[in-house]
Amino acid sequence: MPKISVIIPLFNKERHIRKTLESALAQTFDDFELLVVNDGSTDESESEVLSLDDFRIRYFKTQNRGVSAARNFGISRAKGELIAFLDADDWWKPQHLQQLFDLYRDFGQAGLYCVNYVRFYSETRNRVPEFIGLPKFPWRGIVPDFFHSSYLDRIAWTSAVAVAKKVLDEVGNFDENITLGAGEDLDLWIRIALKHPVAFDSGISAFHNLSADNRMSLTQTKNRAFALLDKFSSEEKNNKSLKRFLDLYRSEFALKMKLAGDKRFDFYRRAIAPENLSAKTKLLLASPTFALRSLYRFKKFLESKNVEVSAYH
Repeated sequence: MPKISVIIPLFNKERHIRKTLESALAQTFDDFELLVVNDGSTDESESEVLSLDDFRIRYFKTQNRGVSAARNFGISRAKGELIAFLDADDWWKPQHLQQLFDLYRDFGQAGLYCVNYVRFYSETRNRVPEFIGLPKFPWRGIVPDFFHSSYLDRIAWTSAVAVAKKVLDEVGNFDENITLGAGEDLDLWIRIALKHPVAFDSGISAFHNLSADNRMSLTQTKNRAFALLDKFSSEEKNNKSLKRFLDLYRSEFALKMKLAGDKRFDFYRRAIAPENLSAKTKLLLASPTFALRSLYRFKKFLESKNVEVSAYH
């Protein structure tokens, strides 16, 4: 049995999947299997996968049910004791799985294992995340306050984490009611972090692809079922860092919905504690939709010039 099962959900990523797979197959840690779950792709993604002849690849083809269902399908077929995830347009450095396995070996009490990553926008623009309250690089250990440290950037990002299979058996898999990448990973990491410590390695070994051809459009927002963060209402009452963390994502969801003219805006906006909103975010949430859309276009223009602007901090 392999030590690690790597799960790649695949939907219409013909331009990226080969690079993703090649980065996974080039790992220095070799005791793993690679489960590719084709979630009903209509492009040439399948041909790209089948062109690679490697015994570690296990290929599955399913009807299109969304990324959560695809990941859960992979989890149900996984043989490894440790489950790692890789999105079909992201990629790893060769030492990635070794770093994750070393965390698993050294911090067995943890439920979630995370390594550092790069936010990749283009060949000329990328950024290393900032985590609050952690020792400077290099550092490995248990994160003292996962939600506090994840406020600026998320410590747990899907293509840079691993979870023991027994932990998933305990807390459950990805919520299939959350669709189109609207927080299904966030929901699972919160559930794990509320029950188990989180281990982190500050060494960078993964790349999060945020290039222009890889982003959701505003018109797709209305078709997305976002994470229902209120499921954690009892926990956030007695956990200030969790409440602040959840309100950050309520702000993000609310702004996306306001930009798209989605009536769910009020649902998320009302749940945010005023003290957890920056002056900038308060102004944006109160702005007329037409003004918000103009600011959004200007933000995209600045990003094209390698200037990053946050609406939340």
